[in-house]
Amino acid sequence: MKTLVIVSHPDVQGSNSQQFLKESLPVSEDITYHHLETTYPDENINRQAEQALLVAHDRIIFQFPLYWYSSPPLLKKWQDEVLTEGFAYGVGCQALVGKELGLVLTVGIAEQAYQAGGAEQFALSQLLIPYQAVANKVGMRFLAPFAIHQFQYMTEREQQALLIRYQQYMTLPDLSLSARVNWFIEQLEAEADSFEMDQVIDVIEDLQLEIDEMRLHLNYGGRR
Repeated sequence: MKTLVIVSHPDVQGSNSQQFLKESLPVSEDITYHHLETTYPDENINRQAEQALLVAHDRIIFQFPLYWYSSPPLLKKWQDEVLTEGFAYGVGCQALVGKELGLVLTVGIAEQAYQAGGAEQFALSQLLIPYQAVANKVGMRFLAPFAIHQFQYMTEREQQALLIRYQQYMTLPDLSLSARVNWFIEQLEAEADSFEMDQVIDVIEDLQLEIDEMRLHLNYGGRR
């Protein structure tokens, strides 16, 4: 699986979160890092080159800071100029059908603000519906968004856990819980000496909490 990470950020060099994510990407021929503001400082987007990149990859990631409930302007311009009729959609157009679209968002306020009754009054999933609609329009499978809240307040351990989850989002063809657990096993077998075991254990414990919550939900549903 080949992953294309399309990053939009007006000051990517000055962003601690974006630099952390860039350094977290595995070194692999199957991952392409593509920063729009660096590639197109004049905002003159090369449509053919961008469309060729999309065709050559299987998982497309939009990575950006959440600005006024949306992306920075260059990513919107990119969508307008690259996802054109006759390529991305229209009669007989299959260029993007079956590919995946994922979102990696950095958000400056707490996760609780984007919940029912929270300060923002809307869930993040509601605000991101336009991207899901784009995926549907062009025949792509929309992945669950990967949101990073208040990176600047994360502890070192939280950042290490984030690194692991981010790498999984970039590289795992199957993002199911069982696939993520298998990924841990493979990493531990291949690179046991280089892994911080307490950090891995923390993430595994988080996965176990997810399993427990799902079991609780299933048990509750079965009794109703």
